[in-house]
Amino acid sequence: MGKYVLKPAILGGLLVLIFSLCSLAGLDGSHIWVTLVFSGSILGTLLFWNLRLSFMFIGSALLFLGGNVDLEHFIRYASFDVILFLIGMMIVIAMVKNSGVFHFALQYLMRLPGMSGRLLFIIILCTGALLSALMGEIASTLILIAIIIEMTDHLEIDPVPLVIASVITTNIGSAATLLGNPVGVLIALRANLSFVDFLTHALPVTLIVLAITVAVLIVWFRKYIHNMSEKLSKQRSYLNSIPMIEINRDSVVSLIVFGLTISAISIHTLLEKWLHVTDNNLLIMIPICAAGVVIALRRDQVHRYIENEVEWTSLLFFIFLFAETGVLQASGLADRVGQGIIHLAGGSSHLLQGITLIATGLLSSILDNTVVVATFIPLVKGMSSAAIQTGPLWWCILFGACIGGNITTIGSAANIVAIGLLEKEKQITISFMKWLWIGLLTGVIGFVVSYGAVLLLPVFRS
Repeated sequence: MGKYVLKPAILGGLLVLIFSLCSLAGLDGSHIWVTLVFSGSILGTLLFWNLRLSFMFIGSALLFLGGNVDLEHFIRYASFDVILFLIGMMIVIAMVKNSGVFHFALQYLMRLPGMSGRLLFIIILCTGALLSALMGEIASTLILIAIIIEMTDHLEIDPVPLVIASVITTNIGSAATLLGNPVGVLIALRANLSFVDFLTHALPVTLIVLAITVAVLIVWFRKYIHNMSEKLSKQRSYLNSIPMIEINRDSVVSLIVFGLTISAISIHTLLEKWLHVTDNNLLIMIPICAAGVVIALRRDQVHRYIENEVEWTSLLFFIFLFAETGVLQASGLADRVGQGIIHLAGGSSHLLQGITLIATGLLSSILDNTVVVATFIPLVKGMSSAAIQTGPLWWCILFGACIGGNITTIGSAANIVAIGLLEKEKQITISFMKWLWIGLLTGVIGFVVSYGAVLLLPVFRS
């Protein structure tokens, strides 16, 4: 019975504490209500993850009942631009994921005469980062874990080290473009950043963090890599006897559609100027248009794509989360918290950037990073009214959220998906502590490198 009482008691105790702090801070009744409802939704999500939609639905209803929001503003706050972008990309990625191209590439690599365990290890890690930047961390993880399980079965080695290492680089790679992570899309649309802005600001930092992290992972897993080399050498004749996966017309069409979609997104700013379209409108509509093409090409699989490949539970969660954070900003609470953070930093922009990066990173290690970023966005917007240069803060949020997700097993959706697949396919569990040591090391390194880049690189001061 105790386990059924403990979490509700923790939630109740935390809400009482928050109420007391709000009262001591002199907030009025409306602000206290918004704070309690928002805190209850977030804390309830953390403590009862399987009930996250329930908490978000009830929290939103309570804001309506409290007169803090009406239907028109609720819809405006719900960030349907982000939701539409994600729906379109999920459908496009589903076609590529099922094309068999990546499994073909793995078979080809493993058959190369000069392929060593170290080189294969590096290729897999870098592939995880690349796929994440182009397809999103969840799609990248789904593809990569399936490949890793198949490969380690052939080589008869433990998949756990490779799974941990590849997910770490996947999370890092998700910061490189606005396609890599829902938080990237959210930041881009709220800070009015383009795909090119990510290439000039986020990509260089991501590549530096990735290179250092891969070097650290090679040292950390050196015994495992040595074993990979031995197994690869012994199994090469067997691998050559396995029939190669065929690349057919559907696979080629999938890659063409995906490539054209990414290309169009990468130049969306130029297209918007040429067509005299409002900023970022094409960024949203290009994936939707591409999804329409996919549905036309794969009309026999349309129900599977729409019903199974689109993460409707996550999208509903995002809608109500974004709406609640919108109410938080509109109430003026976010401005007050932002002013408090500025005061804590003593007016130093560099210290403020460090606090923002570390806070988002540490919170993202225990909370879904979308929750963290959605909470910090109104805080940063509130700081803009205090003559604070908020440009670098958006990148601090991005790096903190993506890199911080590496620290624990629950730090990002990619971690959770990877562990779930490993348990489902191989009945292997990755312990919290086994992940924590290497996750914490790479996380700290990532924080230091990205913070240094924000401080030193001229592009972040423009």
